[in-house]
Amino acid sequence: MTHDGPAPVYGSAVTKVEPFGVDHIPDNERHGKPSSQFFVWFAAGLNFPIILLGFSAAWFGLSFTAAVIAIVVGAALGSLLMAVMSRMGVRLGVPQQIQARGPLGFFGNFLPVAYINVFAGIGWAAVTVILGGKAFAELTHLPFWLCAGLLTAVELVVSIYGYNMINYLQKVLTYVLTPLFVLITVVAVVRGGSVFGADPHADGYIGDTGGLVTFGGWFLSFLVAWAPFASDYSRYLPDTPEVVTRTAWYTGLGNFVTICWLGILGVVVGGSATSTDSITALHELAGPFAVPALLAIGLSALAQNFLNVYGGAISVQTLKVPVTRSQAVTVICLLAYAISLWGESGTEDKFKVFLNLTAYFIAPFAAVLLLDFYLGGRSDPSRIAELYDRGRVLGWGFVAWAGGVAASVPFWQSSFYTGPFSVAFPGAGDLSMFVAAGAGVVLYLLTYRLKPLWVRGDGSVAGQHTEQGEAVATGL
Repeated sequence: MTHDGPAPVYGSAVTKVEPFGVDHIPDNERHGKPSSQFFVWFAAGLNFPIILLGFSAAWFGLSFTAAVIAIVVGAALGSLLMAVMSRMGVRLGVPQQIQARGPLGFFGNFLPVAYINVFAGIGWAAVTVILGGKAFAELTHLPFWLCAGLLTAVELVVSIYGYNMINYLQKVLTYVLTPLFVLITVVAVVRGGSVFGADPHADGYIGDTGGLVTFGGWFLSFLVAWAPFASDYSRYLPDTPEVVTRTAWYTGLGNFVTICWLGILGVVVGGSATSTDSITALHELAGPFAVPALLAIGLSALAQNFLNVYGGAISVQTLKVPVTRSQAVTVICLLAYAISLWGESGTEDKFKVFLNLTAYFIAPFAAVLLLDFYLGGRSDPSRIAELYDRGRVLGWGFVAWAGGVAASVPFWQSSFYTGPFSVAFPGAGDLSMFVAAGAGVVLYLLTYRLKPLWVRGDGSVAGQHTEQGEAVATGL
């Protein structure tokens, strides 16, 4: 079952449940403007975890200037990655996870998608529910479990409606959240902002270079974590050269502005925070303006989790789990809510551990996808059918991804696990993500011209039509 006629089945209807799953979006369904990508990512970036990361500059003993440089560089690199991967969605009209079947193979893609996208989608949704639920609980004095449950219910409904509803609400939330975060910025800087110099005696000091690399890497990691979802929100846009270019610019700008803004804000106010709990610290800094500040944090949880839940559901369907998109959304929301109840305390430490672990696995994944698009010929729309061919079982891209992850293990820096290189040379900073991406690049370049590792039969056309039919039929 395909929809190639002149009349769109879904079009730009906001209140209609999205009927498509992981299938290719046909030309008659392409709609929207490139500027929509600015609102999608700007709203998602208006998020308290970014401020939370900025708090750590003083702990590393970095000077204000060094911290700002680290944030700007990390945000620039991450925004460039997001811009290019969003561009790929316009060109190919399929989710990022489906694109990964090109270099990794239909089934070779299962392991990274299962960890990177499903696990990350649930994990990030839980972290954000915790922060949003705690903000609303602080604001309303209702129990955390109730506030978190209400947030999860809203995320569930919106994610079931899908692409158009999410794009519409991200634009609305941009206009609602921007003045609230401007207020937070002004009040926090006035009440507790400070500019500081380097402090070699700080608790987390590991040297100027190591602190700079690790601190800046966190902001890059935040955007790297979004990379497997970038195309999900651009794949409906019309595939024209102008739209492709403008989509990249809007995506990059939306990410860069919010990461730099809130990251630097975190640096400015981090040295004066007296509480180890982020929401309590914000409440103290905001003082008489605590109500709009907490409201901003609560609402920002929605802006981020619409993407986490929707992207996670697409990932479940990519794995060929026999559930509809609505069922996948429901399961992800329930799991995220359950995890949020378990992880309510110690959010900051859990967040940083999770941020590191996802980046270590996603960096080589993104590197392989980019190289396959530009060097492996994946930018050619005529090859889209290959992405639905179950006969392409395993590709060399899987080896490049797995090899990149393996190469990074000795460099890991986390309370969960610290690799031998990091133990021996802590002053080098956390190089894991860069090693993972670099090793993935080298392995891809050595293997991408080779024949696929495992191919069985020849059913590319049949495979495409079978999956697209299933996806449309079960997209709800």
